[in-house]
Amino acid sequence: MRVVTQNLWGWYYPLRERGSGLARPGTNPPAAWSDRRAVLADGLRALDPDLASFQEAIHHDDYDQVTDLLGPGYHVAHQSRREADGSGISIASRWPLLEVTELDLQVTPRAAGFLAAALVARVEAPPPLGPLLFVNHKPNFELHLEHERGLQAVATAGLLERRTDGGELHVVVAGDFDAAPDAASMRFWRGRQSLGDTSICYRDAWEHVHGDDPGHTFTPVNPMVADGTWPLEQGRRIDYVLVRCREHGPSLDVTACERIFDRPVGGV
Repeated sequence: MRVVTQNLWGWYYPLRERGSGLARPGTNPPAAWSDRRAVLADGLRALDPDLASFQEAIHHDDYDQVTDLLGPGYHVAHQSRREADGSGISIASRWPLLEVTELDLQVTPRAAGFLAAALVARVEAPPPLGPLLFVNHKPNFELHLEHERGLQAVATAGLLERRTDGGELHVVVAGDFDAAPDAASMRFWRGRQSLGDTSICYRDAWEHVHGDDPGHTFTPVNPMVADGTWPLEQGRRIDYVLVRCREHGPSLDVTACERIFDRPVGGV
C-alpha cells in the first residue's frame, strides 16, 4: 500500500513578485497555475498512490483540484466547510470509501480563524489489508497555537479509538500537522507523552525509516517559502504519515518513506 500526503497550496503560487505575499485568486485558476499543475499531475500519477491526503486543495462547484491532478480511478471525499476560494482538506482512495466522518476541530475561540478539521474514512481495502481507517488531520497552523494543536490531536485520536472495532482495524493518519516532531501534539501522536488524561501511540513513518534525519518538509530551500509569508522560516518537518500501534508495535510494517516534490522540475 502506497500513501501520499501533499499540501497543494491551492492556486496561491507563483507569487506576484518577491515579498508581496500570497496571490489568492477567486474561483478561477490563474494562468500561472498551469506550470505547477503539470508538475503535480505528472508527479502524482507517477507515484500512483493507493491513498492520498491533500491540504489546501481547491474544491467548489466548478472545479475539483484533487480529481484534476490524480486523474480517474479514485474515490474522493472533501471537507464540507472550506475557505472562500474553495481551499480545504481532501482524501482520495483507490478503494471504495464506506463512510466518511468530518470532525470539526474548532476547539477554542483562538482557533476560529482557521477551518481546522479531520476527515476520517473507512476504506474497503482488499485482503490481506482488509478494511482500514484513513485519516487527514489538519490542525491550526499558527505558531502560537500548540495548545490548540494538542486539543485537536486528542479529539481526532479519541474518535479513532472509538472507530477501530476494538482495536483491530489498521489506522493510517496522513497530513500537514503544522508541528515539528518535538512539539507536544506530535509527541502525543507518537506515544512520547500524554495529553488530556489519555495517551496513544502511532509509528512515525519517516522516523521509522530515517531515524534522526530531520526530513524538513517546510523549508526555505523551496523559494516559495522564503518569498511568501514566511521569510524567516528556518525549516521544519510538519508533514507526517502515522500508523497506529497495538500493544507490541505498529499494525502495518513501514518499508519506505520518502519526501516528494522536494526539488524543482524544469524551474518549477
